[in-house]
Order: sequence, then structure tokens, then C-alpha cells
Amino acid sequence: MNTLGIAIVMGLYYWFARLRLGYTFSGILVQPLPIAFVVGLVTGNMHDSMIIGAGLQLIFLGVTSTPGGNVPNDPALAATIAIPIGVAAQMSPEATIALAVPFGVIGVFMDQLRRTINAAWVHMADKHVETLNYGGIYRAAFLYPTVLGFIIRFPVVFAAVYFGESAVNRLIELIPETLMHAFEVMGSLLPALGFALTIMVIGKKSLIPYFLIGFVAVMYFDAEVMAIAVIGTCIAYLVKNKGLKEA
Repeated sequence: MNTLGIAIVMGLYYWFARLRLGYTFSGILVQPLPIAFVVGLVTGNMHDSMIIGAGLQLIFLGVTSTPGGNVPNDPALAATIAIPIGVAAQMSPEATIALAVPFGVIGVFMDQLRRTINAAWVHMADKHVETLNYGGIYRAAFLYPTVLGFIIRFPVVFAAVYFGESAVNRLIELIPETLMHAFEVMGSLLPALGFALTIMVIGKKSLIPYFLIGFVAVMYFDAEVMAIAVIGTCIAYLVKNKGLKEA
């Protein structure tokens, strides 16, 4: 698929993923790994896409919503822009990860803009309730926010992906080698930050030994991640059943 097609697909994907059609479904779509899979399909480079997506996924492991549904970062915008640009420009995974972080922050401001404008539809729906205009309520609750989301989100991703490859290539040529290496180092450190945030979110000291067991098994005994995941699932099942029996 050419650059224009990839830009359209990623713009539509970001808009659709942020429609929030159910917490579970939308929660999966906005994660970097599913986005990397889609990028791999449209670019034909599944290998590089999944490597970059896995690195981005580590960064956003600990990203959770604050009260009110606000998030400190937008993994979907970061992934839909950075992954296709990184694959097309043949950037290293570390440099691509460092590139993704600013886009994640921009996504937060875009969401605040959307929420601010959506307040108008709430007042519009209130007026329709007074007249029992069910069609008007539906449009104010679903149609208008959906169209607004497309207007705000699609152009940003489309423009960034469509013009990003050439712009990034020119930028890479201008950046000194030492500075590019610094970006790669920062990109390597960010996944560790994601792990740290995850541990903080878990917040239970009793669970840290399980994390350390998995880390040691992977790093020092070269255990496969899938095998560790299966073992961890079995341990969680046994611990849960033991707790239920004791209760």
C-alpha cells in the first residue's frame, strides 16, 4: 500500500479506536501492539512493526485513567503516527519510541478540545428531552460527537503519516549522530519507566516477588515470554483458589 493509503487507514483507525465502543473493545484497539499489527498488514513489514509496537507497549503499560476519565498520555495517537513513520523511514525502534512520546502528549490536548466542544451537544440534548425529540437526542448523543471526533482526529494522523516520512528522513539527515544516539538511549530507557509505572499501579508489595521471578527467568535463564505468561497465569489461578478456600 502506498503512503496515501497508509495515511488514510491510520487516520480512520485512530478515529474509530477512539469512539469508545465499549470499554473492553476500545481498550484493546488503542494499545500499541494491535496498532502495530495493523501497520504491519498495510505496510507489509510485520517484523519491524511488531518490534516497535512492543517497545511502545512497554512505555504505556502503566498509563491509567485519572478520576474523570482523563489520561496523562494517548498511546493510540503515539502509535498510529510513530509506528508507520518509523517503519517507512527505517528508523531504529529506540529512535521511533522517542519520537512517539510527544505525539502521546499532543493526544491529551486533542481529547480536551473534543470534550470542551462536546459540552454543546449535552445542552442540545437537554432541549430535545423537553420536547421528547428522540431523534434529536440520538444525534446529540451519538452522531454529532462521532462527526466531531472525525474532524479533530483524522486530519492530524493523516497529515502526520502522509508528510511524516519525507519530513522525518530530512530531519534524520540533519540531526548529528551524537544527538540521534541520545534519542536512542532515551528510547531504551522509556520501557523501563513503563515497568516502573506498572509496579506503582499494582501497589502491592506482596506481588513484587512474582514480578522479580518473571524478570530473572527471562533475563538470566532465557525463558520464553509466552512460557512465563502461562506459568504466571497458573500461579495466579492457584493463589486465587487458595484464597477463596481459606475465605
